[in-house]
Amino acid sequence: MLRRVFVAGLALLAVSAAPAPQQPRPVPGEVRVRLVTSMGAITLALDAKRAPKTVANFLAYVDDGRLEGTTFYRTARRKTEPTKGFIQGGVGTDARRMLDPLPLEPTSKTGLKHLNGSISMAHGPNPNSANGNFSIMVGDNPGLDARGANLGFAAFGHVVGGMDVVQRILALPSGGGRDVMKGQMILKPVTIVRAERLDGVARPTGRVKPWLLGLKPAG
Repeated sequence: MLRRVFVAGLALLAVSAAPAPQQPRPVPGEVRVRLVTSMGAITLALDAKRAPKTVANFLAYVDDGRLEGTTFYRTARRKTEPTKGFIQGGVGTDARRMLDPLPLEPTSKTGLKHLNGSISMAHGPNPNSANGNFSIMVGDNPGLDARGANLGFAAFGHVVGGMDVVQRILALPSGGGRDVMKGQMILKPVTIVRAERLDGVARPTGRVKPWLLGLKPAG
């Protein structure tokens, strides 16, 4: 009996002495943000050192709560490799949530590329028109990098947790849309319940939030 208790005590000591798993340390110049969605959480590390303007813009949307209640609404799958492509989310066309247009920080200047897990700002025909819409890469998408006269899009960070959530969103049924988005609109968009900083102190813009005042979108 005593021997059994002694052995059990040694086992407990061994378990107690096991080192606790280490948490990944933030990389200098990176700011982590968590997007809590209706399909799970996605954690991002934003590169404020190499893409400062783009990161500041995204953080303004986070700190103001402008992304809360928005959605991931687009899944752009490759026709030849449907497990690759990108997903897109954010404020959509809701002008009530939009801040001033963002000047493009092209990959040719930042050195950041559209690799698997990268996050990038979306924009229209005018490359300096980005606001609160963004894309997350599944697989490398070098066609979105700057090349020659094509300025491409602004990559500004990467996924460090929840890539499985991103992949599941990419696989969702889609349809509708038009032009480059034809067939790519997620039939049941994924809600961004909350967007929150994990590093640093929130710095809200202090601007009016019309969507919280019950004002409807223009048009």
